[in-house]
Amino acid sequence: MKILVIEDDRDLCRLICRSLVQSGHEADSCHTGTDGLFYARQQTYDVIILDRMLPELDGLSVLEALRRQGLHTPVILATALDGLHDRIDGLDAGADDYLVKPFAVEELMARIRAVTRRPRNLQITPEIKAFGLCLDPDSRRLAWGETQVSLSKKESALLGYFMKNPGRTLPRAMILSYVWGSDWEGEEGNLDNYVYFVRRRLKVLKAPVRLATVHGVGYRLETL
Repeated sequence: MKILVIEDDRDLCRLICRSLVQSGHEADSCHTGTDGLFYARQQTYDVIILDRMLPELDGLSVLEALRRQGLHTPVILATALDGLHDRIDGLDAGADDYLVKPFAVEELMARIRAVTRRPRNLQITPEIKAFGLCLDPDSRRLAWGETQVSLSKKESALLGYFMKNPGRTLPRAMILSYVWGSDWEGEEGNLDNYVYFVRRRLKVLKAPVRLATVHGVGYRLETL
């Protein structure tokens, strides 16, 4: 499963993400409500673990915004607020479960299994379209007219980000945070490598679209 962890305690966030990965899951993480809302809107997750007391935008506001937009991903609120009315407010805002800190990681894993066993509407990620390109994020198929190519997971995430922001110059730091996660500490050259890979896919399609380098800033998806 792919799980988003929105938690401002960075040590706890790393512990949760490490435990998720060790259990065979994929984990993205961020530390503010604003970033959490952005991640949840941009990608498809099986579960969201959401801290209630977050900087910039509190967890209940994030949850209410997602539910208003029709996003039904199971959400587990993880918080130190353990009063009866706190629990009621969280559940009424749209949470599927409420976990009080401090908690054992084993209990969190059990609750993840529980919320994902519950039947819910099938969530289908809509296709992304820009400049005549069409990307299916679920199958990772990129099409131009009748021609299609398959993308890797990172290629799909990278190109999908550009296609959601056509004609806009995206800074390197913003791209790295979106595609690799805000805690990623790898080499920045990875971005250049994947830009090269995506450019090759566009060349195969013979699409009149390119990823242009904006020197000193980042990249931009534009028409030729």
